[in-house]
Amino acid sequence: MKKLFLFCAFACVGITTEIFFTAITDNITAFQNNQPIDWRLKGQSYIWMFPIYGLAGLLFPIVLKYIGHFHVLLRVSIYGVGILAVEFIAGAALDFFTGQCPWEYTSGWHIMGYIRLDYFPLWAAFGYMIESILGVLDKRT
Repeated sequence: MKKLFLFCAFACVGITTEIFFTAITDNITAFQNNQPIDWRLKGQSYIWMFPIYGLAGLLFPIVLKYIGHFHVLLRVSIYGVGILAVEFIAGAALDFFTGQCPWEYTSGWHIMGYIRLDYFPLWAAFGYMIESILGVLDKRT
């Protein structure tokens, strides 16, 4: 039951974070290109992201068991690399099975459109956020 809860909790956290991120970055891009700001702050995600983000609830406790004693900078670096790896595998799998990767990156330092290497710091920070939330949830469950 705890694993199902963590899966659903982190799926919701991930999708919510993605919606906030896309709403904000879309408006930053609009501002930089002298386009009107969309004050509705409309963000987006994909249904496919629910199970992908949900994996954090299953994988992070296992990873944290082995690296929890590492220095925080090493932990967040591992999180960033791990999340990029999962994103690449998920993007390639979705592309293979559905014919399209929903997030196809076309700018930045991207690899095959599946991941953006310049997002590494953001994924590392996201990993630390997941670690922190997991710490709170572990105390309550």
